[in-house]
Amino acid sequence: MKDICCIGHITRDKIVTPSRTVYMSGGTSFYFAYALNSLPRKVSFQLVTKLAEEDHQAVDDMRAAGIDVRVYPSAATVFFENKYGDNPDERTQRVLAKADPFTTDELDEVAADIYHLGTLLADDFSVDTVKALARRGRISIDAQGYLREVRGEDVHPIDWKDKLDILACTDIIKVNEHEMEVITGLTDPYAAARQLADWGVKEVVVTLGSHGSLILADDRFYEIPAYKPREIVDATGCGDTYAAGYLFCRAQGMDFSDAGRFAAAMCTLKLEHNGPFDGSYDDVMALIR
Repeated sequence: MKDICCIGHITRDKIVTPSRTVYMSGGTSFYFAYALNSLPRKVSFQLVTKLAEEDHQAVDDMRAAGIDVRVYPSAATVFFENKYGDNPDERTQRVLAKADPFTTDELDEVAADIYHLGTLLADDFSVDTVKALARRGRISIDAQGYLREVRGEDVHPIDWKDKLDILACTDIIKVNEHEMEVITGLTDPYAAARQLADWGVKEVVVTLGSHGSLILADDRFYEIPAYKPREIVDATGCGDTYAAGYLFCRAQGMDFSDAGRFAAAMCTLKLEHNGPFDGSYDDVMALIR
């Protein structure tokens, strides 16, 4: 059994910023896995993904880097276009191709203490699949995919279908300020976090971009500062990097405040370059100090 199993699609990404256009692999699972792989082997980990056969080079590269990857076939690979303006906290997206969803039968073959569901689109995981995983371990969810509806190629924000059923069996959730508002209808992060907790989530993490992050757990709030980057290069994958750092700490029993600060520092280091986090534990601790 693994400490953490991240389940999510690896994508092909086109990232457009004011200064450059870059093509690379991506997706929650991609950024999460590389970030966790950069940290000490105190936490065992497996990535479960699904993509087309012609895109398996991304998996070969991950395995060569030492990441334990289980792959299921898909008719296509998710293809995202992420376009950023001058504000890295804001982006527009298009989906140029979709992958097959994950099924309960496939995931019967994996075992972990924490299942981190890296949703990209609303139909990646059914309610039954999430409930089945919750009977075997703790559920951690990155909510972004549940709030994305694809119309043609454009991505539009929607409310989360079946959210009450899924949140009732969710142990940890990470949302940003836009996602929390869509899910709860509330603009105040403290009120939104309490609403998510009332719906059953045990640890609520709200990331607020350059304003830091907020954690609600055991009926107590923890305010986490943001660490200023030397340069803002690419925000893609920052939330996934935060989740990797947070779960790395929580899987070892670290407290909420220390886990949040570690995750925030990882996120800042990721922001300073293209691609996934490639720093070290020592780099993170030096930034915190």
